[in-house]
Amino acid sequence: MTGPPPLILTLALDPESQARFDALRSAHFPPERRFVGAHVTLFHALPDGPDIAPALQAEATARAPFPVSVTGLRFLGRGVAFVLGSERLHRLRADLRSRWAARLTPQDRQAWQPHVTIQNKVAPAVAKALHADLAAGFVPFAITAAGLALWRYRDGPWEPVGVFPFAAGASFRPAPPGAAAPTATSPP
Repeated sequence: MTGPPPLILTLALDPESQARFDALRSAHFPPERRFVGAHVTLFHALPDGPDIAPALQAEATARAPFPVSVTGLRFLGRGVAFVLGSERLHRLRADLRSRWAARLTPQDRQAWQPHVTIQNKVAPAVAKALHADLAAGFVPFAITAAGLALWRYRDGPWEPVGVFPFAAGASFRPAPPGAAAPTATSPP
């Protein structure tokens, strides 16, 4: 790999929703591949540069926490994810995407379908069974988008770089994926 490891941007969720998805991920994701907690990836490989943290801070400051609908489940072939729906979430990502469009990877330029993966890299039969089990009792519910979390990819584990709470959510810290979440509102 040339240059610094890529930056990953995720949506920080309200603590209750984060705990709920983390519990499901802990129960169903192979432990040897579970480097991070449950998360909503906005970008897989942001360009590293001095403009990233200020842009994230500006976007977070301009937004209040907002509801996101959990609308269903997606069978991934070798895993299961919860499907998310929110016009505000799509608008946030589109705003950031246009800011960095010329520097994004092909993966981050393609169509985006927000989701929370709770299982991956398992045998298809195991994934199909979990999907059927969860789908049988699924009722749509809402979670809260509470901020943005920036990470550095480290060949498996993610290193926390910074958390950017949405403006009206400054009274609580969003819970980024996993226990080793940063608590600062900007990168060190």
